[in-house]
Order: sequence, then structure tokens, then C-alpha cells
Amino acid sequence: MSNPTTRVLYLLELLQSRGQLSGRELADQLGVDGRTLRRYIATLEDLGIPIIAERGRYGGYSLVAGFKLPPMMFTNEETLAISLGLLAARELGAREAAPAAESAQAKLERVMPQNLKQRLRALRETVTLDFSPQAIADSELVATLAAAAQSLHSVQFSYLDNRERQTRRNFNPYGLVFRRGRWYAVGHCHLRDAIRSFRLDRMGKLQPLQMPFQRPRDFDAADYLKRSLAEIPRAIPVELLLRTDLPTASAELDGHMGILTPMDDGVLLQTRTGCLKWFARQLTRLPFKFSIQRPQELKEELGALARELLAIAGEA
Repeated sequence: MSNPTTRVLYLLELLQSRGQLSGRELADQLGVDGRTLRRYIATLEDLGIPIIAERGRYGGYSLVAGFKLPPMMFTNEETLAISLGLLAARELGAREAAPAAESAQAKLERVMPQNLKQRLRALRETVTLDFSPQAIADSELVATLAAAAQSLHSVQFSYLDNRERQTRRNFNPYGLVFRRGRWYAVGHCHLRDAIRSFRLDRMGKLQPLQMPFQRPRDFDAADYLKRSLAEIPRAIPVELLLRTDLPTASAELDGHMGILTPMDDGVLLQTRTGCLKWFARQLTRLPFKFSIQRPQELKEELGALARELLAIAGEA
């Protein structure tokens, strides 16, 4: 890097990506002496980029956090990673995410070299992220709940349940989960005095409260949600022994069909269903063998479905 301008830009990139660095570390990275480094620091400050200089053994240079966002500099790999993230953001069911993602992508593309634009165009034209069906969530609602979960402060909101009954809830948000096209908040509900999950698309009139709380140690919001959805009361209990191992069963079922328990001769699936015909159709896509423990009616539905498929294949 013989060009001083190139070195100044590289200095900015180092400060953005590494946080605080000592003068010696920066000078070594740039291949300059301390006096030249200080001149480059002054150049950045003249451009309006605030830099903190701390003296002493543990001192160094760093950017002032939050004062002003300096021009961001990304490698090609970082740019593609951001672009994939923006592509996902448009599909995550947040109402304001799509136009904001499009705007951010347009800003990136204006400064991209042509070869990188072509790679990005290939991603946008060929990659599909299928999160459907989706329930639209307000991105401000997502951000407010996330901030409350991080700061460990309660919130209050109105909630419309699946029976169209509306209640007002005080809630300690432990975490947010995006699962199968929907956003959920998981935490302690004061009304029920228990851990509950709430769909964000059914929330309204959210208000942060100045009420601190403590999150249970090592609480896993995604695991809780997976189990609670699997345990929703339904009319017919079902048990199957899957002739495979736990990782394969988990990857194939994605945890949404029930609770999986490893056994000596396979994996036990325990769940409930309201429609045996629907459940039988789900079983036909499994790539491994299984045996139905209960109910007997599920075996009959699966047999009827098999005969129906054979009849269709015979007609073809």
C-alpha cells in the first residue's frame, strides 16, 4: 500500500473491524511509523470521523461508538453475506422489513464492482427462502420486544386469542422465536403466572414497563416453543417407533410433529392429532421405517391411503 489515501481507508477498516488497537499494532498493519500513523488519524478526524486516543499500557485508538456512523467498508465475502441477510429479512414477515431491505440493498449495489453485482444478481434470481405460510409482524413490535428481552424489563400488550377473546397481559419476554412462518414471544405471563408463548401478529398496544425481571438460567426459548406446540391438546394421542436415530428423526421432522425420545431400538415419537387422515399423509414422506404403537385407527388410515395411492398409480 504505497498510496497514503489507501492507507487511510485501510486504517478506517481496521478500526471498524477490530475495535481498539494500539498505535504499534496499527502502524505495523499499515507499514508506517508512529508519526505517519498520527497524521493518518488526524486525516480521519478532519473528515469528521471521531476517534478516541487512550494513553498508557492498555491504551490505543478506537472509534467513538454511536456518535456518528462512519463510511462502512466490507470485503466481497462480507457484502455477499449481508446481501443474503437482506434477502432473508424480506421473507421474515416483518411489515417494514421489505422496503428497508430493498433500500439497503440498493445502497450496496451502487458501490459494488461489476463482478460482485453479477454474483449478487445470481443469488437474488436463483435463491428462494421459503418461510411460508407467514403471519405479518410489525418490525417495531419485534424490535421493542427484543430490547425488553435484552434489558430484562417487562412489557404490557393486548392479546387476541384463537377464540377471538382479547385480554391485557403483563409479560416478561425471555426471547423471540421465528418458527414456521410466525413470530413468537416466549416468557412469563403475569396473568397466568406461568411461562407462555404469544404470536406477535395477535399482539397490540405494546408498552414497555419499568419493571425489571430475572430470566431463568440457561432458558432456551426455541426449545420451549417447540415442546409447547407439540404438546397442544388435541383429540387423538399418537405414538410411533421410528426406526432411525435421534439426529435423523429431528432433522426430518424438525420437532414440529411431536416429542422425540431416543430408545434402544429407535426413536419414540409422542404427539396428538385432530385428524388421522392428515397424520397418515405426513407419515408417507418419512424416509425411514416406523411402527405404529397407537392408535389402531392410524394403521387403518395408513392402509387405506396406501391402497388409494396404488390405485392412482395403476390408473397412470
